[in-house]
Amino acid sequence: MWRALDRRPPPGIAGLDRRWRSPLRGPWLTSVYGLVLLVGLPLVIVTGLLDYAAYGPRFGQALPPDVGWLRLPLFDWPTRPAWLFRVTQGLHVALGIVLVPVVLAKLWSVIPKLFDWPPARSPAQLLERVTLLLLVGGILFQIATGVLDIQYAYLFGFDFYTAHYFGAWVFTAAFVAHVALKLPRLVSALRSGPPRGAPATDRGGPGHGRPGGPVADTRPEPPDPDGLVSARPGPATVTRRGALTLVGGLSLLLAALTIGQSIDPLRRTALLLPRGRGHGPGPNGFPVNRAAAAAGVRDADTGPDWRLTLTAGGRQVALDRAQLLGMPQHTAELPIACVEGWSTSQTWTGVRLRDLAALAGVPEPASALVRSLEKAGLFNRAVLQANQVRDPDALLALRVNGVDLSLDHGYPARVIVPALPGVHCTKWVHAIDFRPGSGG
Repeated sequence: MWRALDRRPPPGIAGLDRRWRSPLRGPWLTSVYGLVLLVGLPLVIVTGLLDYAAYGPRFGQALPPDVGWLRLPLFDWPTRPAWLFRVTQGLHVALGIVLVPVVLAKLWSVIPKLFDWPPARSPAQLLERVTLLLLVGGILFQIATGVLDIQYAYLFGFDFYTAHYFGAWVFTAAFVAHVALKLPRLVSALRSGPPRGAPATDRGGPGHGRPGGPVADTRPEPPDPDGLVSARPGPATVTRRGALTLVGGLSLLLAALTIGQSIDPLRRTALLLPRGRGHGPGPNGFPVNRAAAAAGVRDADTGPDWRLTLTAGGRQVALDRAQLLGMPQHTAELPIACVEGWSTSQTWTGVRLRDLAALAGVPEPASALVRSLEKAGLFNRAVLQANQVRDPDALLALRVNGVDLSLDHGYPARVIVPALPGVHCTKWVHAIDFRPGSGG
C-alpha cells in the first residue's frame, strides 16, 4: 500500500521541495518554537478548563451544559482570592493571543513535512500523522474561533461555547500525544544547538562574538531523520536570531496591545479588543458587555414601580430601591471579569447577599437563583453557590464609585461577587430565590 501511494503522488507535490528552501528550517529552530509552546499551551489549556468550572457546571449553567464523560470533577468555585477569575480568564485570552506568532512560526518551520508523500510509510508513522493533523487543525480552530468570539464576530454557523470546549479536548489529546512522540527529539535538538561553524549571530548566548553577523554566513543544519532541513537550501535572508527576534517582537507587540484589557491604568492601550476600553464618562466609565438596549431593558422597567422580590420556600418579601438603600450598606473594591478577556476593578456599594437571605428567612442558604429583568438571553439568570451568597463582600450592588449604577451597568441593582464570572454578576436584578440546604 505504501509503495502504491508513493508511485501516485498528487499533481504538483513533487516540486514543493524546490519552493521551501529556507536554510533556517531544521530541528533546532523548530525545537526552540516548540519549547515555548510546550511551556505556554498547557497554561492556556488549564486556565480554560478552570474558567469552565467557574461557571458552575453542577447547576447546568456552564456552556456547554452537557459534556458527557468529558465533564470536570465538581467542586465549589472559590470566592477567594477575589481576583481569581480575573487572572485565569485574562491569562487564558491574553496568552492565547500572544502565542499566535509562535504557533505560526512553528507551523512555518515544519510546513514541508505537512505535504510529505506518501503521508506515512508505516502504521506507527500513520498514527503520528493523524495526531499531527488533529494538533494543527485543533490549534488553528481554537485560535480562529477564540479571536472571533473576542470581537463578537460570530461568522460561523455553530455555537461557540460547545465547539470551543470539545475542540479544546481534541487539541489537548493531540498535544499530549505529539509531546510524547517528539519530546526526545526536542531535547536532543536543543542540546546540539545551531549548526556548528555558524556565525556568532546564530550560535547565540553571551561570549559568542559580536551581534549581527552576516546573513550570508547563515548555514543550514545537517540533514535530519524527520526531513525538516531542505534538501536544496537556498541563501538566507535573515539569521536565526533575527527570526526569533521577529517572532518574539510580534508576541510582545500583541501583549502590549492586549494587556490593557486586565490592567485598569493601561485600559486605553487595549487597541485590539474594543470591549477593553472605557464605556461612557464618569464613575460608570468602565466596560459594558451587554447594554440595556441590547437586553431589552427599558427605563420604564427600572422606574419607581420596580421591586426586588426575595423568596424562600413559601415566604416572599418585596423591597423598593429606597428600602434597599435604607438597609446596612457595605462597600468593597472588587474586580469584574468577562469571558472575552477584559476585566476591571471598581468600588461597589450595596446590601450583602447574606443579609437579604436572612431577611428572606434563610440565614444559611445552599444556593440562590438570581433573575434579571432581561427577558431572553443565555445569562438572564444565574445560580450562586452557598459560598458565593455567604461571602462578606458578595453584594446586591446599588452604587459604584460613589454614584448610582447607570442603566447599562445594571440599575437599579446588580449582583457583584468575588471571583465570579462577569456574566453571572447579573444586572437589572428583580428577583432572588434563596434555597435552603437539606437541613434548612
